[in-house]
Amino acid sequence: MNRRAFLAAASAASVLRYDALTSAFADTPKTILVVAQQLDNVTSLDPHESFEAVAAEIETNLYQKLLRPRPDKPEELQGDLADSWTASADGKRLTFKLKGDAVFASGAKVTAEDAAFSLQRAVKLNKAPAFIINQFGFTAANVEERIRATDEHTLEIALDGTTSPAFALYCLSANVGSVVEKKLVLSHAQRDDKGGDDLGNGWLKTNSAGSGAWVLRAWRPSDSATLEASAAQAKRGPIRRIILRHITDPSAQLLLLRQGDADIARNLTTEQLRTLQSDGDFTLVRKAQASLVLIQLNTAHPQLAKPQVRQAIKWAIDYQALQQNLVPLTHAVHQSFLPDGFPAAVNDTPFHKDVAKAKALLAEAGVPDGFEIVMDHYSAQPNPDMAQALQSNLAEIGIRLRLLPGENRQVLTKTRARQHEMALTSWGADYFDPNSNAEAFCVNTDNGPDARNRTLAWRNSWKDDGFTARVAEALRETDGAKRLALYDRLQRDHMEQSPFVILLQTTATAACRKGVTGVRLGTLPDSNSYEGVAKS
Repeated sequence: MNRRAFLAAASAASVLRYDALTSAFADTPKTILVVAQQLDNVTSLDPHESFEAVAAEIETNLYQKLLRPRPDKPEELQGDLADSWTASADGKRLTFKLKGDAVFASGAKVTAEDAAFSLQRAVKLNKAPAFIINQFGFTAANVEERIRATDEHTLEIALDGTTSPAFALYCLSANVGSVVEKKLVLSHAQRDDKGGDDLGNGWLKTNSAGSGAWVLRAWRPSDSATLEASAAQAKRGPIRRIILRHITDPSAQLLLLRQGDADIARNLTTEQLRTLQSDGDFTLVRKAQASLVLIQLNTAHPQLAKPQVRQAIKWAIDYQALQQNLVPLTHAVHQSFLPDGFPAAVNDTPFHKDVAKAKALLAEAGVPDGFEIVMDHYSAQPNPDMAQALQSNLAEIGIRLRLLPGENRQVLTKTRARQHEMALTSWGADYFDPNSNAEAFCVNTDNGPDARNRTLAWRNSWKDDGFTARVAEALRETDGAKRLALYDRLQRDHMEQSPFVILLQTTATAACRKGVTGVRLGTLPDSNSYEGVAKS
């Protein structure tokens, strides 16, 4: 028995023992949907704090926003809580009219005051996703004046005039734009050591206060999340409860799916998907997502600060072999920061394995014999297999990787604190505009430890004012063709100079048992929805 088979068998055995103790999970009723999924990247379920794909997916089922992307055309926005919206002639003010029939799970009506409070709260908390809103000049000191309710159904947002109103609308459709119930959230606020309060952040990490189709009933990190249908929603489907179970090993997910202990498996690898492709008892719901697999290179490390070293790493990797041998049904080779399907995405793949070129670059950098370095990576498959393949590739040019696996949220916490050297991670776009990833991958206006906008560039201590200025230029450009051309050039230069080795783009798959319908996967993580799901 090889290592993978042994681990799969051990994991499956643990699942069977778990089910023997919790028979409620077996033969799931028609009103309960059980999903086997890797949940270990969730650090919080407060929508104004969390910044992970799985958390965004859970939260989109709990909360509504003013606007959200159309499921079939994510480049177009549609009203969610907003019935209509207008921009002033000078482009400096947005006015939203809210729908009159929206209600929170508590039964309270959703008002413009709730919407204003929610956006103000995101700015004041200043957690990881806050830069999406902060870029319009909002601060804790001015946000109450610039984002305000003028009556029960009218919300006004004063922009700083540096970007188009259309771009601001895209940003408001991101997960950080979720609307929470002000009264309920503030009733759970806790005082902090500075004399202020946490605006309910401690409570909202593990509870919900939204107007979505579902209510969070329980969340246990790296274990499970339970959603129940909101009693306040008029349109209730047949499913009354969704249980998301954290199952790390894809082989164990497949076992649960085949046994009927899970209705959906969300993280099957190519190895498992091949066994289901021609099986009429299962349906595969697939969607190419705006999610990238990449290596982050922290330029605070003296070797990674050298452009030639970063280039050498990019030329040492066998991208095609990585994709074809490990993830052919779940990923495609992609090397630019805009995913395929986004406006202006560059789909060229200039890098390929060239050991001689990579060694020459290391010699030019003054490290002809290479060096040793640590690479963090997620412990769930297929990440360990990919990490080992990368370790082998880089060993050929003398770079000796020490692999450090960890739960998804552990790796995320480490990279967000700039404590990594190298890290194999993933990244998903927040809204359907090129600036979403351009800002994250390029902009670093303040490289200090207390920076306000902690983008991916900041996390990797990479500050290039030329790239920051070019992102601002592209964002201000009003001519559509010229704007796309700016992003095209930006991506090509970024591939050459940045500390990001972009490897692959993800195709998400939900493997469903026969009779499970209505599962929707979207291009963006927060477009994945169980609102219309049913079982027969």
